[in-house]
Amino acid sequence: MNTGLSVAVAQSSPIAGPVERDRAAPNDGSDAAPLARRRRLDHVDAMRPLKQLGVVSTHSLLAFAPAGSVSIGAGLMLLHVSREAFLFVSACMLTYSYSALRLGDLRTFWRRRLIAVGVPYLCWTLIYFLIDLPSFHGSVGAAFARLGFLALTGYSQLYFLVVLIQFYVLFPAFLWLIRRTAGRHGLLLAASAVLQILYVSLVHWGVTPSALTGATGTREIQSYQFYLLAGCLAAIHYERFHAWLIHHVVAVIAAFVVTAGLAEAWYWLGAEHVVSAFGSSDPFQPIVVPFNVAAIALIYLIGVFIVRPRASETLRRLAHSGSDNSYAVYLSQVIFIDILLALGWRSLDGVLPWPLAAAAGVVLVFLAGSALGGLLGRTPLARPLAGRHRASWRSLRPWFLGGDSDRTRGSVGDAAGPLTLAADEAAVGR
Repeated sequence: MNTGLSVAVAQSSPIAGPVERDRAAPNDGSDAAPLARRRRLDHVDAMRPLKQLGVVSTHSLLAFAPAGSVSIGAGLMLLHVSREAFLFVSACMLTYSYSALRLGDLRTFWRRRLIAVGVPYLCWTLIYFLIDLPSFHGSVGAAFARLGFLALTGYSQLYFLVVLIQFYVLFPAFLWLIRRTAGRHGLLLAASAVLQILYVSLVHWGVTPSALTGATGTREIQSYQFYLLAGCLAAIHYERFHAWLIHHVVAVIAAFVVTAGLAEAWYWLGAEHVVSAFGSSDPFQPIVVPFNVAAIALIYLIGVFIVRPRASETLRRLAHSGSDNSYAVYLSQVIFIDILLALGWRSLDGVLPWPLAAAAGVVLVFLAGSALGGLLGRTPLARPLAGRHRASWRSLRPWFLGGDSDRTRGSVGDAAGPLTLAADEAAVGR
């Protein structure tokens, strides 16, 4: 069995020698591991817009599709993976950049990371609070109390960053565990997978305390520990991880199809009350853990395919632009969803089939968020509102009209890591 994707990926080698070291030493996460000069992983950058498209699709489906449809739940069953992919890549890129972190570096590390995430998080929390304020009925004190609550728990999609901040705080503990288990990382990952399935099963069937279920559970780091640890280990063993995936493309695609089918069958049996105990498409369905692993692997391979050496310059530049603006899409998406709802987008299902109307909404929200990111990224508000380095206005012009690429000019990011400081990928801090 062969596919065009498998041939293209197997023949591409975008990261030949991704790590340049000052002296030869294994990057096993031990204390002896030297600081490394990291090359940019453009194919991981290409994963960003793909993941954000999944996030936008999830929220757009909830907003634009008719409520109560079994097909909606079936779609959400698979789209929830955008959260796990977000955190896997964040952990991978953070570890890839900071695998040699020492105790003496922690103050600088936490300051850089928390500012990179915390400032955009607080700015957008305030923006959403102000947008919702006209519809809030309560005292001034109650309004400020709500603002504090939102800042602690995360407004809508912003809860991703709440989990990410928890990971930043605990990152030294993750590194300690990885260093202490050097040579036994396979067993560590297997134990983490078993714990993940057990934990989400307990949450899904209501065995855990109510404080760990529902919206609260989605904001707790223990709900995602397997994906975070897997991301860390993928970075520690990066060359082997990458090589295995590009030589097993067909197996990854097959795993994706099979696990997606199992997850959908599980959901249908529960939704149709054939096996009522299976429940609905909540985020903690244990059956989706294997699917999440396969989906993350496939997204990675698609990223490799997009930026392969033989890819067209247009496709590569679109991927770069999508990566640069992906954080702005993530942060601003709810604004554009609300605008479409105010314009009556949900009523379009009376004119168009709802899947078509919902898909059009996804495209519009994604493009609007990208445009906003492109504009904000060229103003002094680039870091606090777009989560990226400021770019020149000249680079806003399409490349075929003479616009410059910030990547080739080096004005965005540096050779030490991914292109931007977008917090969703926890890129190298300055």
